Amino acid sequence: MTPLGEAAAALIPAAENYIKELFAGDFGGHDADHTLRVYRTAVFLAEKEGADPAVAGLAALLHDADDRKLFPDTCARKANAVSFLRAGGAPDELIRRVVTIISEVSFAGTDSVVPSSPEGMCVQDADRLDAIGAVGIARAFAYGGSRGRKMYDPAEPPETGLTAEAYRARQGCTVNHFYEKLFLLKDMMNTDTGKALAVDRDRFMRAFLERFLAEWEGP
Repeated sequence: MTPLGEAAAALIPAAENYIKELFAGDFGGHDADHTLRVYRTAVFLAEKEGADPAVAGLAALLHDADDRKLFPDTCARKANAVSFLRAGGAPDELIRRVVTIISEVSFAGTDSVVPSSPEGMCVQDADRLDAIGAVGIARAFAYGGSRGRKMYDPAEPPETGLTAEAYRARQGCTVNHFYEKLFLLKDMMNTDTGKALAVDRDRFMRAFLERFLAEWEGP
């Protein structure tokens, strides 16, 4: 393990506790359980893809600590993540690496970026994998409900090809989110392992939505 990896590994137990406290009141799909799934998946991908599992794991644990949707006041400076890392004595290079990873992880429509490091690719793939499949479906509806959005509105068609600004401004129904983001993620995976895992989750999600729409009007 590299010195940077050792420094990251030493902070992981404290980071787990930190995110459990930070997301204790969240019921919209961005709770601590989401972060812990992303952490476990990111470590798995890093081990398969030859990236640093500890650096990827630490960044995964902090990837939502300054999410724009949840913490708009700290997002730009990644203040929550940086404060945690500094309080834990993280070296400057590790702080820089983690901040870069979490800055590149989010889906931003046509402005989405490919992460600049193997660890970042693993974290982004892990986050996207948790947005699709059975858990991804549940999270989508939980988030939509937490924002007062309809499950589905046939009179409101989805919009595709959205820029980051347009995507963030959308307030549409949850079903539209499948077309505007979730169905795009399989083909946006970075790692071979992530791509393989995404295929089955994408297939399940499409089958679910087909059944959902068939049942919408009743028998």
